[in-house]
Amino acid sequence: MIAFLTGRVAAKRSAHVLIEVGGVGYRMAMSTGSLAALPAEGDEVTVWTHLHVREDEISLFGFESEDEKTAFEHLITVSGVGPKVALSALSAMSADTLAQAIASGDHKLIATVPGIGMKTAQRIVLDLKDRFGRQSLGSTARGSGASAAMAEASDALLAMGFTSAEIAVAMQGRGADELDTQGLVRHALQRLGAAR
Repeated sequence: MIAFLTGRVAAKRSAHVLIEVGGVGYRMAMSTGSLAALPAEGDEVTVWTHLHVREDEISLFGFESEDEKTAFEHLITVSGVGPKVALSALSAMSADTLAQAIASGDHKLIATVPGIGMKTAQRIVLDLKDRFGRQSLGSTARGSGASAAMAEASDALLAMGFTSAEIAVAMQGRGADELDTQGLVRHALQRLGAAR
């Protein structure tokens, strides 16, 4: 499997990019956010990839980050969610926002994505809540360049018996670099207390 490609941006289009690697052009469908983050044509870039193979088609999908790729790969395991719908979800919201929505059970937000109805949104939450509950905390705290304080606060709240979904909601609206671990725990406990 092709995990990532490093090459030159040969062309950018509205829904895909062409990356030249060693004289070979790879066409990758990408989310709007990943496309916007690409450097100018002619510049070098590294893109995370997912090779999707079906009986009648082989498609390559590209991602700005490993977190986005992981979110995509989780989404396509859900019945009724194909690669195009998964990419549409990641175009409508970031991987972190999607993870937070799944962890908090916000199927109404997910249902706003073109191609995802209410039943599919509920299935996404049901199938992925356990995976995204911890992953959303981990990606927010560790994968996005945030401080270790967010990870430590999340671990402390998990040890107190709160669910990963409750913690994900409680951590919203607070930047990881704004407070130390104790401050983050206090902030989350205040929000968790107010919600009960």
